[in-house]
Amino acid sequence: MKSVLFLLALVFVAGCVQTTTTVPPTTAPATTVPATVQATTAAATTVPANATTTTMPAVKEVTVNITSAGFSPASVEISKGDTVTWANKAASPSWPASAVHPTHDVYPESGGCIGSRFDACKGLSTGEKFSFVFNQVGTWKYHDHLNSGSTGTVIVK
Repeated sequence: MKSVLFLLALVFVAGCVQTTTTVPPTTAPATTVPATVQATTAAATTVPANATTTTMPAVKEVTVNITSAGFSPASVEISKGDTVTWANKAASPSWPASAVHPTHDVYPESGGCIGSRFDACKGLSTGEKFSFVFNQVGTWKYHDHLNSGSTGTVIVK
């Protein structure tokens, strides 16, 4: 019985010991990941054949350019969790925000400077950007707070 317990303890200890393989330095560029890290990463991502996996949809970013003619494109369609970035390419400031002017409260997440969180909260100078992650499904109208006649739509599916 003692020999069985000793054998089990030996197997247990052997299973807990971690071995490391050292790879001699090479003349590879500094950005190369060492082989020891690559081996660890590969082992960590191995999925058993009988396991089920879920593929998450890729989150994307869509850019809307702000020009002297308005928002371009004026309407974009994205998925829930995607990001829209407004980039001011115009010579004058622009303030993208949820409809309606002046309350900015149509998008249903509160916490912005005036109404909803969907609000740049300031005029963007030429070259500045504002990004917003859309977590609510729906059709969301927006406008330029500094030029309320300039409008656009984000459709979130």
